[in-house]
Amino acid sequence: MPSFAYVARDLTGQKVTGLLEATSEREAASNLASRSLFPVEVRPAATRRLNFQLGNKRVKGQDLAIFFSQLASLLRSGVPMLRSLHVLSEQSSSPRLCEVIKEIRSKVEDGESIGDAFARHPQVFSEMSTNMVRAGVEGGFLEDALERVASFTEMQEDLKGRTISALAYPVFLAVMGTGVVAGLLIFFVPSFDKMFDRLRKKGEMPQITEYLLGFSNLLQSYGLYLLIAAIIFGIVLRTQLKTERGKEIADRVKLKIPVLGNILMSLSVARFCRILGTLLGNGVPILRSLDISRSATGNRLLSQSIAQATENITAGQSLAKPLQQSGYFPQTVVEMIGVAEESNSLETVLPQIAEGLEKRTFRQLDLFVRLLEPMMLLVMAAVVMFVVLSLMLPVIRSSSAI
Repeated sequence: MPSFAYVARDLTGQKVTGLLEATSEREAASNLASRSLFPVEVRPAATRRLNFQLGNKRVKGQDLAIFFSQLASLLRSGVPMLRSLHVLSEQSSSPRLCEVIKEIRSKVEDGESIGDAFARHPQVFSEMSTNMVRAGVEGGFLEDALERVASFTEMQEDLKGRTISALAYPVFLAVMGTGVVAGLLIFFVPSFDKMFDRLRKKGEMPQITEYLLGFSNLLQSYGLYLLIAAIIFGIVLRTQLKTERGKEIADRVKLKIPVLGNILMSLSVARFCRILGTLLGNGVPILRSLDISRSATGNRLLSQSIAQATENITAGQSLAKPLQQSGYFPQTVVEMIGVAEESNSLETVLPQIAEGLEKRTFRQLDLFVRLLEPMMLLVMAAVVMFVVLSLMLPVIRSSSAI
């Protein structure tokens, strides 16, 4: 029988803490009430210890996809929810996910909906998956919602894996090239400074060489301080990006990146269209569907535009016009949504829009990643060429003078 840590108050108002055994939090609270204690907080004691041990371990996306898919299969086969969660908690290969599933089962057993139980673990379940599950419970299509979430998760993991695999070599080039250039600037280039003193005194030192030697001296003298400052800046930036304002600025900057910004926006629009179409096709009201789908776009600017469109729909206007005014939706997508609204076929047209956008965007992403490797090689070649020319020009001038 699991143990529960509790904080309660007695009849005099004094705080009482301790441990007790019960089958659920509800039973633990009832046991406290029978002892004339008013529970303030009741938590699984074992869960707290496990969370301390496993809190920093993230659940892999592939494990989540398997969990969603298996849960959908069990429920579709008629296995009760509690039994399905118990089976999956025993079979999962991820210790962290096993513990989370057990906590979810405990909450569902206490009468909480599975969507709300998912929401208790934002580090594991994304906002999109939680909202999809909630919509599935409300609309009576939980199995379809779980399968859709599994499909989304698998697609995202596949995209992430392909991107990481494609970027591995360019990143390796960038790291190694940066290390080599830094080594040259710190240890090799300064030795030429004294050799070029005569040219400097004559005023014949090329300006490009002066820039290189000055930057080299800067790195040699203050390189450690610059490294510490860069680390501090990275920590501060990461902290700021966790705030709502920081996330909004980051989303805005992402969209400004050439080529990649359009790819990210297209993926967000495709995700919005697919989720909205799925929800509408399963009978979820349009306002509720818009609220769920906008939170799953992954971009706050796009989400704000959709929220404004929702207000227009509440006032009796169409969906296409405010989406067009936002500037984030391609004209072709807006036109298709407008026609679908007129023909009352949004639930069938939106998934088609998402599929077309995803295909085009994946082709653009593949092309972008393929071009990134030669671009990195060109950048590194340009940097090395700059260093070589900067050191060779004074030598050439000296030879000409002789």
